[in-house]
Amino acid sequence: MGVASIFPAFPSIVEHFNLTPTRVTLLITVFTFPGIFLSPVAGVLADRFGRKTILLPSLFLFGIAGLGCFFTNDWKILLVLRFFQGIGAAPLGSLNVTLIGDLFSGEKRGEVMGYNVSVLSTGTALFPFIGGTLAMAGWQYPFALPILAIPTALLAIFWLKNPEPIKKQNLKEYLIRTWKIINQKTVWGLFIINVLVFVVLYGAILSYLPQLMAERFQSSSFQIGLFTGGFSIITAITSSQIKWINRKIKPKKQLTISFILYIISMLVLSVANTKWQLIIPLATFGMAHGMLFPGIQTLLVGFAPLSERAGFMSIYSMVLRLGQTIGPLFIGIFYAFGGVGIAFIGGAAVALIMLVVSVYMVKI
Repeated sequence: MGVASIFPAFPSIVEHFNLTPTRVTLLITVFTFPGIFLSPVAGVLADRFGRKTILLPSLFLFGIAGLGCFFTNDWKILLVLRFFQGIGAAPLGSLNVTLIGDLFSGEKRGEVMGYNVSVLSTGTALFPFIGGTLAMAGWQYPFALPILAIPTALLAIFWLKNPEPIKKQNLKEYLIRTWKIINQKTVWGLFIINVLVFVVLYGAILSYLPQLMAERFQSSSFQIGLFTGGFSIITAITSSQIKWINRKIKPKKQLTISFILYIISMLVLSVANTKWQLIIPLATFGMAHGMLFPGIQTLLVGFAPLSERAGFMSIYSMVLRLGQTIGPLFIGIFYAFGGVGIAFIGGAAVALIMLVVSVYMVKI
C-alpha cells in the first residue's frame, strides 16, 4: 500500500506540484529510506522483547502518518509525512516473514511463503487499480488508504497467536550469533540479489512505467493502475503454485530462469510503442517475480533459528529497503541520459548483474 497505491497518481502529482518526473519519485525514496537504518534495530528489539511489541506501534504509525498525507497541500510537508510513514513501515516486511518462519517449518514453510507472496502480489495488483481510480478524483485521495492499518493492528492484538522469544538474550552473544549466520557467501549473494530485485521493481516498473505510459500513450491514472496491477496478478498466480514449482525445478534453476525473464521483460518494455505491447513483458516480469521472491524468502528464513530470526530477517528487510530507496535514483540516471526507453535498458543491465551474482555466489 505504501507505494503501490500512490504511483498511478504520479503524473497528477507532477502536474499539481509542478515537479519533474525524477523529483516525484522522492515520495518513494523518503518512504523507503528509514527502513535501511531502522529495520535492523526493530529486528533486534523483536528478538529481545517480542514480535508484537514492535509490530503494533509500527502499524499505528503507518496508518496515522499515511492518512496525514491526504490532508496536506504542501510538497515539503508531504515528504515529511511520508518519511514518518516509512518509519512505521520499516519493521513490517521483516516481521511478516519472521512470523511465517516462526509458525511453519519444512515444506509447509515454503508453501506458506508462496501464499504470502500471492497475498502481497494481490495487494500490489489491487492497490494500483484502487489508487488510480481514486486519483481520478484528485491526487491526494490514494493517501486515504493507510487508515486501514489501524483495524489491522486491532486484529493483530486479538487474533495473532505467535510464539515469542522465551527469554531476553545477552546482546553481545546475540549479535555474534547473528553475524555468524549473515557472514556466509550464499547469504551475501542472496542479499545482493534482493537489493537488485527491488532496484528493478521500484526503479524501472513502479517509478518509470507510469511515465512511459503517460509520455508514449497519454494514459490516465486509471489505465496506469490497471496495467501495472496486471503484472502483480501474474505474480500472485505464479507464487501460489510455488509448492508445485519447487517439486519440478531446483532452487538455483528458479533463480536463473527468473533473471532471464527479467532481462527479456525490461528489453521489450524499452521499445514498446503501443499499450498492448506492454502486456507480454509485464506478464513475463510477473512470472519471474512470483518465482523468485518466495524462493529467496524461504532460503533466507531457513538460515536462522527462532531466537535470532527477527534480527537476521531485519537485515533482509534492510537490504530490501536499500534497493527500494536507490532504485528510483539509480534508474533515474538512465532516464536522464535517454528517457524512459533507456531507463528500462538500465533495468535489464541490473537483471544481468543478478544473474552473474547468482552464478558466482549462491551455492544451494
